[in-house]
Amino acid sequence: MSERSGIFAGDDPFALSQAWLDEAVKSEINDPNAIALSTVDADGMPNVRMVLLKDIEADAFVFYTNYGSVKAQELDAQGKASFVMHWKSLRRQIRVRGLVEREEGPQADVYYASRSLKSRLGAWASHQSQPLSSRSALMAEVAKVTATKGPNPPRPEFWGGYRIRPLEIEFWADGAFRLHDRFRWTRADCKGKWKVNRLHP
Repeated sequence: MSERSGIFAGDDPFALSQAWLDEAVKSEINDPNAIALSTVDADGMPNVRMVLLKDIEADAFVFYTNYGSVKAQELDAQGKASFVMHWKSLRRQIRVRGLVEREEGPQADVYYASRSLKSRLGAWASHQSQPLSSRSALMAEVAKVTATKGPNPPRPEFWGGYRIRPLEIEFWADGAFRLHDRFRWTRADCKGKWKVNRLHP
């Protein structure tokens, strides 16, 4: 294993990811848990968009979305995704590539229930990624859902989470004269042992 110390020290990439995120929470102005999530369509054309990472588990990263969205359709079809989490304040980033599975059980219910009421109702009202005639039409749908779902709406079946189980994680930190520090963790499968290599900037 390549020599690592300081901010790169440790034998658990998920604990290291959490430590970097915890540090970013103290310095990033907005959404330190924002990630640029990349998927590909049936033709291999890539898509990327910002989403919020909601959990770093012992062996995976979790976020939530509408299962009818373009991102969800591509995730379900390909079963793979990548993302980058970048913090300008720390001059660091984490890149992840891996396999994807849905999280649509009790964990998704708990997270949905933790959201504000307006966000929960918004999940019911939005047909994510579908054409929308006007903003007023969306607000009318929100009003309709508010009247029919009440103050404690259940999680929609079309809304839930995705878990990314990485095969590759790269930790990057800015260096003087663009001589950055990069360490790439790789494993052959989701149960495999991690191998760590230092990369050229």
